[in-house]
Amino acid sequence: MSLLDSVERTENGYLVNANEWTEEIAAELFAEEGIEPTEKHWDIVRYVREKTLEGNEPNEREILKAMQKKWGYKPTKKEMYEMFPLMPSKQGLKIGGCPQSTRKGGY
Repeated sequence: MSLLDSVERTENGYLVNANEWTEEIAAELFAEEGIEPTEKHWDIVRYVREKTLEGNEPNEREILKAMQKKWGYKPTKKEMYEMFPLMPSKQGLKIGGCPQSTRKGGY
């Protein structure tokens, strides 16, 4: 049985209760999204989750700036979309167990 079967999800696959999230569930969400996660993927998911649960859902620009500080170089938007093809902030929210974004666009 998949861990994803043990948590309630929306019709779009987002967790209903962010408190049920674990990194093991995130690993299954990465697989479901067709993403083989690297440490950089985890950095983005953890950052997006932390900021969103603090009440400040980050957009693409904020994620780029935060990762530049963390990684020591300026990642490109292209690099971010290669990592998260359906939008880093939105896929990051989903994999991070956060509610689905209601924001329009990336900026």
